[in-house]
Amino acid sequence: VLRLLVAARPPAGAPAMKKVLPEDEGRDEEAEDEEDEEAADEEDDEEAAGDAKGGGNKKGGADVLGLDADSDSDDDDSESAGSASNTGLTEAQNRLLYLISLYTHAARTEDEKEEWIRKQAVQVLIYEGIVLQVLDYDYAPSSEMIGLRRAYFNVSQEGKSDLDFLREEELLNGLKLSSKEYQPITCYQISEKGEEVLKKLGKQDREAVHEMVYEPGTRELLKVTWDEGDEVFYLVSATGYRRKSTVMNTEDVSYVSSAYIPQCLRHGGRPTLSNAHRAHECGQGDSAIRDELDEVITLNSVSVIVSEFIPFGTNNIVQLNNNIGSTERVQGGFFTANIDKDTSGTKLELNPGLTSISILDYTLADHANFEANIHYPTQEGVVQVETFGISCNSDGTLFYGMQVEAVLDRIKDNISLDHLARLLVDVHVDSSKIIDSVISSHQRKLMDLVYNGYARYRDKVNLIVANEITPHLTAEEYMDQGEYENELKQVLGDTRAAYDISEHDALVFGAHGLLVAGPNSRHHEPLLCAYLQFQSTDLFLQNFFNRLYMLLDEMKELRAEIDVADSNPRAFDWCIKEHTKLTEQVIMLEEILGFIRESLNEVVVPPQPPEQSGRSLYERLQVADMKDQLMRRSADLVKSVSATRRHLELLSGMVQDLREKKSMSINESTQAYTRQLCDLQNHSEKSSKALEIIQILLAGTLAFDTLDRLTGQWSVVNTSWMRVLVEPLMKNTPFMWFILNGLAFVAFGTLCRRAFRAMTFNAQGVITLKETVNRKLDMQNLNKYLLRKGNAITTEEHVTAQSNELVSVSWIEPDKREWGYFSPRITLHYDLTTGYLLSLEIQYNRRLAKRNLAFNADELRDRLREDLNAGKIWADSPPDDGDGDKKESERKKEKNKTAKKGSDEAKK
Repeated sequence: VLRLLVAARPPAGAPAMKKVLPEDEGRDEEAEDEEDEEAADEEDDEEAAGDAKGGGNKKGGADVLGLDADSDSDDDDSESAGSASNTGLTEAQNRLLYLISLYTHAARTEDEKEEWIRKQAVQVLIYEGIVLQVLDYDYAPSSEMIGLRRAYFNVSQEGKSDLDFLREEELLNGLKLSSKEYQPITCYQISEKGEEVLKKLGKQDREAVHEMVYEPGTRELLKVTWDEGDEVFYLVSATGYRRKSTVMNTEDVSYVSSAYIPQCLRHGGRPTLSNAHRAHECGQGDSAIRDELDEVITLNSVSVIVSEFIPFGTNNIVQLNNNIGSTERVQGGFFTANIDKDTSGTKLELNPGLTSISILDYTLADHANFEANIHYPTQEGVVQVETFGISCNSDGTLFYGMQVEAVLDRIKDNISLDHLARLLVDVHVDSSKIIDSVISSHQRKLMDLVYNGYARYRDKVNLIVANEITPHLTAEEYMDQGEYENELKQVLGDTRAAYDISEHDALVFGAHGLLVAGPNSRHHEPLLCAYLQFQSTDLFLQNFFNRLYMLLDEMKELRAEIDVADSNPRAFDWCIKEHTKLTEQVIMLEEILGFIRESLNEVVVPPQPPEQSGRSLYERLQVADMKDQLMRRSADLVKSVSATRRHLELLSGMVQDLREKKSMSINESTQAYTRQLCDLQNHSEKSSKALEIIQILLAGTLAFDTLDRLTGQWSVVNTSWMRVLVEPLMKNTPFMWFILNGLAFVAFGTLCRRAFRAMTFNAQGVITLKETVNRKLDMQNLNKYLLRKGNAITTEEHVTAQSNELVSVSWIEPDKREWGYFSPRITLHYDLTTGYLLSLEIQYNRRLAKRNLAFNADELRDRLREDLNAGKIWADSPPDDGDGDKKESERKKEKNKTAKKGSDEAKK
């Protein structure tokens, strides 16, 4: 009996659940009764046969896995060798399970590594399988996280559902972990039970998967890689093969939309304009959809509202109203986010893609409602008449609404969710472009901080309102874990729950928004808008929280670099720049958190509606509870931001220590260089003295050689008076002449060495006195004073700096008797433009002066002041010194008089 049942099963790949199409609803009741009776007979036959594992899942009887203990191994081998698979799974499930098995395996030993495949890579491979017609799934664009940014790429909700089903049946293992961006990551691995099932996989399914995952002509597995520069996925192999995936190419559809703003957000003004008269235009257009869509659910009279939170305030709303010209005579116009960097120029050139804005109503400090016409270029053949209704509020909530007039050839009604998913991508992308062109640059900077530089790809919350949904089912029937739920996931993300709020109205919650369908759905717009307001704030808080912890990671990285800054010469500059950046970011995060808390305090929870459906919706949305949760979360973020600020203060202290260490290191290096320069100067002085002695010796040698040339061969030894001494002493005594030469060499060498040391010793007794003066000069008397120095002036330097002319004049005092018998070198630095003496400098060698008359530093200063005062070079009175300073000055003057008296005596 079991063999007969196996033979009677549907062929592999046949869907176990028939899709419910709108035209199938019209079948008569008799056909339904007959099918029910046949299904009951089949169930009775299976129960009589004792098959307890049959027909347990809508996805294709996957509980019948062919793993019965009574099955014969020879039959298994024959089936696995054939072209058909006998696993109890659908064809797509078989191929998906086999695909994952090629990339993963469990560790068999302690030394072996576990291999898993990431969910994102599986989604890319599923899309490639759909394009190559290996997997029979639908796909639609969805917003997903890729590293630090969000992006839209084609995701198969049916493939995700099959992955969940395979995990439920324990054919796949699941692994949960977190990325460095604090995003949840899911990985898959083939389980032992799954490996047993794959033993029954047919050759046809294996070869189909091989064509998809292997490099053509080889057995090299293709791995999925993300290229951040090109913003695309690539399939690459170990041999260098590389193929670009088109999974990022979201498909456009032709549609016509009108601006739509819920009445609860309006404050007077004219109504929005309708584009219903242009609905026929998109019927002439085309779409870029490459797949054949299986439409299961359609909507009639669809309105789409997308919401997000942007840090706003009263002043920002005032600025926005000024930007869009709300207060001007001619309101609105074309807008762009580009910055005019040449306001004085004549022409301005921009890339295509402007937005036309028309004001509906506004209050200067509270809100602004306006229509936006999108003029962005589209693909050839695609017709898009795209008009938004935008509502901006001072609490930071923004609503973008549109009424769908037509999609392709469907006007007003029978709008497919597959088409609506592609339309929502345009709504999300274009709404970001629109609002970025009218908000301030500072707000764009705040958004880029929260979304880590990818604010243009930010996620939003969707609200889809329809007057009718087809087929009309109960909420429980929509959550079937099959084709109905997969269809809803295309526009709502992962579905969470569904409720019947009335006999004719349904409510479906998803990760990216909610769907309300029914004739009374538009009566609940105030409550739905309040829910959107809190959901968009919740989404922004999630991104804020992730960015805060990423900032803490950056602080940890900065601290690690500070610790190794001594060993890394490039670390200092990087640490300074990183600290400055982190400080700016913490300041902006504190500002953003202030906007969030202010927004939550301003938002008012709407009252509970009186009618039954309204009360039911109010109970399901739990708006009051959401506000309470958001208030508590924002209070928790205050603590986190405060801790981040204290952590930054700690890093600021470490960076300051690093600066001081760097400064000390520079000072030490400067001192070392200065010592080297001093040593070089000493060596240079010694060399100059030695050179001077050599020059004297050379001059003497030259003189003696000149005399030799003039007298010819004459020598003193040839004279009669010298011969008496030379003959017995030099010629008759051995080695006497050599000894005399040696003694002469020693004598002259000793004299030269002592002279060199004396000159070096005297050169080291220099007193250098530098003093900052900053006193007003009488330029006429100064010129007379310098004129009296005459030829004693050695250098005069003029430097023009901006509007000032700086002059440096140096001279050597002509009368050394006035300075202890050594003439000092004096330099004056003054500003010729302002007439101020900036500083002065004296160089005096006390060792070359007379010992009892040599000046010290204080005496040099006082002597120069007396000389300058005598020259009457000052235009102002001298600064008032204290009594102690006066006494000290008198004492120094008395000493100078004594020195002068000694000088006069020496002169006599």
